[in-house]
Amino acid sequence: YYAEAQYVSLREAPAYDSRNAPTIHQAVRVLRKNASDACDSLFHSLLLYVKCFNGSKIVSSHITEVRGDALMLFFPRPLQDPIRGRPKEIPHNEKLLSLKYESLDYDNIENQLFLEEERRMSPMGFRCLEISRWVICGLIGILTGLIACFIDIMVEKLAGYKYQVIKENIEKFTEVGGLSISLILWAVLNCAFVLVGGIMVAFFEPIAAGSGIPQIKCYLNGVKIPRVVRLKTLVVKVIGVICSVAGGLAVGKEGPMIHSGGVVAAGVSQGRSTSLKRDFKMFEYFRRDTEKRDFVSAGAAAGVSAAFGAPVGGVLFSLEEGASFWNQMLTWRIFFASMISTFTLNFFLSIYHGKPGDLSNPGLINFGRFESGLLGALFNSLNYWLTIFRIRYVHRPCLQVMEALLVAAVTAAVSFTMIYFSNDCQPLGPERNEEYSLQLFCADGEYNSMATAFFNTPERSVRSLFHYQPGSYNPMTLGLFTLTYFFLACWTYGLAVSAGVFIPSLLIGAAWGRLCGILLASFTPTSPIWADPGKYALIGAAAQLGGIVRMTLSLTVIMVEATGNVTYGLPIMLVLMIAKIVGDYFQEGLYDIHIKLQSVPFLHWEAPATSHWLTAREVMSSPVTCFNRIEKVGTIVDVLSNTSTNHNGFPVVVQPAKLCGLILRSQLIVLLKHKVFVELARSRLSQRKLQLKDFRDAYPRFPPIQSIHVSQDERECMMDLTEFMNPTPYTVPQDTSLPRVFKLFRALGLRHLVVADDVNRVIGLVTRKDLARYHLGKHGLEELQLAQT
Repeated sequence: YYAEAQYVSLREAPAYDSRNAPTIHQAVRVLRKNASDACDSLFHSLLLYVKCFNGSKIVSSHITEVRGDALMLFFPRPLQDPIRGRPKEIPHNEKLLSLKYESLDYDNIENQLFLEEERRMSPMGFRCLEISRWVICGLIGILTGLIACFIDIMVEKLAGYKYQVIKENIEKFTEVGGLSISLILWAVLNCAFVLVGGIMVAFFEPIAAGSGIPQIKCYLNGVKIPRVVRLKTLVVKVIGVICSVAGGLAVGKEGPMIHSGGVVAAGVSQGRSTSLKRDFKMFEYFRRDTEKRDFVSAGAAAGVSAAFGAPVGGVLFSLEEGASFWNQMLTWRIFFASMISTFTLNFFLSIYHGKPGDLSNPGLINFGRFESGLLGALFNSLNYWLTIFRIRYVHRPCLQVMEALLVAAVTAAVSFTMIYFSNDCQPLGPERNEEYSLQLFCADGEYNSMATAFFNTPERSVRSLFHYQPGSYNPMTLGLFTLTYFFLACWTYGLAVSAGVFIPSLLIGAAWGRLCGILLASFTPTSPIWADPGKYALIGAAAQLGGIVRMTLSLTVIMVEATGNVTYGLPIMLVLMIAKIVGDYFQEGLYDIHIKLQSVPFLHWEAPATSHWLTAREVMSSPVTCFNRIEKVGTIVDVLSNTSTNHNGFPVVVQPAKLCGLILRSQLIVLLKHKVFVELARSRLSQRKLQLKDFRDAYPRFPPIQSIHVSQDERECMMDLTEFMNPTPYTVPQDTSLPRVFKLFRALGLRHLVVADDVNRVIGLVTRKDLARYHLGKHGLEELQLAQT
């Protein structure tokens, strides 16, 4: 208690003296370590006491409750059910950073093998590699467009079948009574689709849940998210999003296209499938994180382009939301992939619709031709608390599927109720092309206006709000729809289904935007300036989406390209800027919230503003595990087998501890697998020399150290690391400020940054987690705790 009280008092001190800041910072870390150790031993002792002496339920519950609070601070492990041995509640604490995420090796490892290969390559060889990059980007665009085409056709077919069956049933029972049967049918069909999608995600590939945009943002930021670009993830994502949209959930199919494009890019660029165990012996040069990450940024852009028909918007999305490193050639290749993607989708959809060559529908959603920050912050805040609840309590796959089914049934029930009690009847004129119009209790020749919003796919509803003539909706209908759909969309995002938030956000914004247009027109009935509420629907849609996801530049271009009219560029830009400024004052963007809730070590564009007093000496990890240039095999095996550290980068030193290089865990595993030992090289003069191809063949799923057998005799051998280590790793002096370290690490896409003293001795190592744990909080600069979550 004393240690924790001291920590709190230090943290809440009104101001730090810059001269004493490093000392206070170190004291805080020591105090928190002492407090955590004390809490751990105390509560384990109390629980042991209760278990041994069968303590009363009251005492046991009190101890469990207090222990839960303490463990949320220090040890985020599941609280175990003593009877079944399963976690009832998973404590969650925002002040934690997960150790399970690793960085990508974006920086090239310029060892002797790499330099020899580059020297042997002729100018024609480099030119062929550049052509290969363009070919890969073209293939990424084609495949992403085909996947978007498949999703669009399947959703249209399945949703059309569902709504047709329900419409016939409603028309039948409107006359004879018994509409409750129609409600049950609607709920059952929704649940059937969602059940398939939920089971696929919850039991087969949980990483496919949601839109996948936060995961792609993290990947482009340099974080290696497990299983995010697997073929299995793509299959589950595609099937899941079809089932989610066809199941009537408040979701869109556009967001998951960005994740799908990233997976396609990661697969195509490697020229093989590790999931299918097929190697096509193509593009072997690109089997490394540097190239793969660039291609994934092209895939994400192609996904945006296919979803919205916005090639330029796709390029700007990759630039604004993800890629740390950028150059002109990469920009052109990404734009090429985006253009090919939207063209492929457009071409095949024109054939499907019986109009080959008509390229007027460039994306999965387009808003036709056209001659808010507060709501976004509220949406994000509600979804934030709902996500924390899910992390703590809805963590079993069966519970996740049950929640998805509950949301599907509630969505059907709410939609049916709203349509049933609505008396907003509109004439069914010749310009109306309502595919699933419901008459219900309206007179002949009229249709229920509420059904246009609810009894439809979200994309069709958005277009109706944009383009229907004034008077098509009354204000009460739009107000009720906005309110109910807002909460349904907020509840739906975060379920264990593949789903996007773009279209629900646009639909909510379009509804209240059109409502504002109608109200403005009612105040000035004689003025023609307020004539078209559809334009206010467009501006409202942009404001709502901007308030939720907080994209400005790329979203402006996406909206302009989707409308096909640059006239609305300026008002869209203004509302997006206002939505971002207002929303950021209250809450972060939705994707940033979900990244933080997953405890991902995400590096923002700049270091925290008040971090100049911190130096590399205070943020680095130490002591560092180093290897000698010629190291004993047994020592290497023991270090790699140590599960308590699980380091991935090791400085190579020459005595006395002076830095001469850096070598990765993955490289050492390949060397052990091929038994590249000094003694064996001497005894077998004809032994094949290890090449870069051997490392590329093992990428990206390097075998675990436990799968490599090293005999007792081999443990006594020596391994020469000179040829394989990176002899020129990036280093910084120990007195370098945190912002300078951050800028170097972020701009170059590093994984390890060595800290050396004045005589080049290794004294520490800076990794992504050492930098990401510092952020600006309510009490100034705060330090997150590292945990195995």
